[in-house]
Amino acid sequence: MEKEIIVAIALGIGLSASTGFRVFLPLLIAGIAGRLGFLPLTESFSWLAGNTALVTLGVATLVEVGAYYIPFVDNLLDTISTPLAIGAGTLISASVLPVDNELARWITGFIVGGGAAAAVQGSTAALRLGSTGTTGGTGNFLVSTAENIAAVVTPIVTIFIPVIIAILILLTLFILFRLIFRRKRKKTAATA
Repeated sequence: MEKEIIVAIALGIGLSASTGFRVFLPLLIAGIAGRLGFLPLTESFSWLAGNTALVTLGVATLVEVGAYYIPFVDNLLDTISTPLAIGAGTLISASVLPVDNELARWITGFIVGGGAAAAVQGSTAALRLGSTGTTGGTGNFLVSTAENIAAVVTPIVTIFIPVIIAILILLTLFILFRLIFRRKRKKTAATA
C-alpha cells in the first residue's frame, strides 16, 4: 500500500505540475490515458475518461493553445489561468490518489497538486512577462511553444515513470526558487 501511495503522489505531482503549463491539455491527456487503461483513475473520477469530458477538454485545449499565441492575450490568460491551474492541479492530483477519505483526498490533492501547479504557473507567467518586456511580445510564441511541448511531454512521461518525473520536477522547482531568492537578496543588498 505504501508503494501505491508513493506512486500516486508522484503521479499527482507530475500531472498537476503540467497543468501549470496549460490547464486543459494535461487533463485531456489524463482522460485519454484513463480511457486506454494507462492511468488508474479513482472511481469518483472515472468521468474524466468519458466522451463528454474528452470532447469538452479537447475543444478547451484547442482554444487555450491557440490563444497563447496571441501577444498580450497570453499575458491576460496567465492571470486568468493561475487559479484555474491550481484547481486543475488539485483535481488531477485527487483523481489518482487511492485514499478512501474524500476530505483527505481533496486536502492532499490541493497541497500536492495545487501547489505544484501554482509553482509552475507562476514561473511560466514570470517568464512570459519577462519575454513581453524584453521583446515587446514578439518572443512570446517561443515561450508558448515550449510550454505546449512541456504540457504534452510531462504528463505522458509522468504516466509511465511517475517517481522519476516527480523527483525531477521537485528538484527543478527547488533550484528555481533558490535562484530567485538569491537574486532578490543580491538586489536588496545592492540597494541597501
